[in-house]
Amino acid sequence: MGDSLIVTDVRPWGEAPVDLLIENGTVAAVTAATGSSVQAGEHVDGAGRLILPALSDVHLHLDSSRLGLPFRAQTGMPGRWGRIMNDRRHWRSAERSVTERASFTLAVAVANGATRIRSHAQVDADTGLAKLEGELAARERYADVCDVEIVAFPQVGILLEPGVVDLMDAALSAGADLVGGMDPCELDRDPVRHLDAVFGLAEKHQVGVDIHLHEAGELGLFTLSLIIERVQALGMSGSATISHARCLTGGLPGVPAMIERLAEFDIALTHAAGAQGWALPLLDLADAGVRVGVGMDGQRDYWSPYGNGDMLDRAWQLAFVNGYGSDEHVEHALAVATWGGASVLDRNLRPLDRSDPHPGFAVGDPAEFFLVDGVSPTSAVMDRPAERTVIHRGRVVSVDIELDGFEIPGRWGRSDN
Repeated sequence: MGDSLIVTDVRPWGEAPVDLLIENGTVAAVTAATGSSVQAGEHVDGAGRLILPALSDVHLHLDSSRLGLPFRAQTGMPGRWGRIMNDRRHWRSAERSVTERASFTLAVAVANGATRIRSHAQVDADTGLAKLEGELAARERYADVCDVEIVAFPQVGILLEPGVVDLMDAALSAGADLVGGMDPCELDRDPVRHLDAVFGLAEKHQVGVDIHLHEAGELGLFTLSLIIERVQALGMSGSATISHARCLTGGLPGVPAMIERLAEFDIALTHAAGAQGWALPLLDLADAGVRVGVGMDGQRDYWSPYGNGDMLDRAWQLAFVNGYGSDEHVEHALAVATWGGASVLDRNLRPLDRSDPHPGFAVGDPAEFFLVDGVSPTSAVMDRPAERTVIHRGRVVSVDIELDGFEIPGRWGRSDN
């Protein structure tokens, strides 16, 4: 396959039809659609469809996903610890291996238009490196159709069980891309030692960090301030991500100043479009220049029954839980689920800017797109059409989601007709 692709008669973000010339994986030219025949190069006839930046799932747990397997009733006790222990009790009894489950979930994500993914692989005294190894195998299987980053994730804390720091060290040596953390105050009850371990590993392996921070209110703001201090002291601007950041959702007086500090040190946020006290102030974050992405989190696993592998569906959920109704705001939710997440993974990309609400189609931008039917981006979010054309690194890609033993339920499933 050559290094060029011509995509004709497409509407970026629903605007006027254009032709795109893609060379070496980036946008080389954007011109008004001519309707003339294409003489050379690989060609995609857009037929007037929408073209949007590829979806980005930047907070995912491939190792726990049970997407496509028989639905199970929720058995976990309420609260974070109850769900953690529920996962520990049951993950080995899933109908398929970690590699198989992670592979199917990746295949569905790509088929729906997500080509950029960050997943957390649980590392603890119970699982060892088994879940990481499953995710690494799935990443290798789909290396040609999507880019996957993996976080070594201490879901049961770093200090509560012996040997976890050494396991995290081994995970980073084995292929994990970032070092994770988890609620340094509430879980390990020792934020200094917890962050010493996280940032010590980051410095040793020269990798970024992605820390789960469910801690709410003033406690969460305190922990966040400690993380920012570490980022500043170690010169790690542009290398840190906070997952969930629930402390920013309560409207506390310290939140605006904290948002400014996140922007100052280019600390990104990811979340899962949660409701009931979990909805981030997306518009304020965009105005401040903070990078924000969204993801599926766990999917039909031992934590949650939610998730279907479609990040366009998650864009709908993000708009819904934030009460967005105008086209401008729904499109912003879609931008978070596409370009926003991409800018979290690639800090060379500009963050979302509400004065430029339709990113992704400037010359030099990466050729990561999906084509979908729709009158407008808002209509695509509301309807989530199943048929999509996916472009990754400047070429059309497809995946086979007919993996033995897996079935997507509902309207995303395969037809027997």
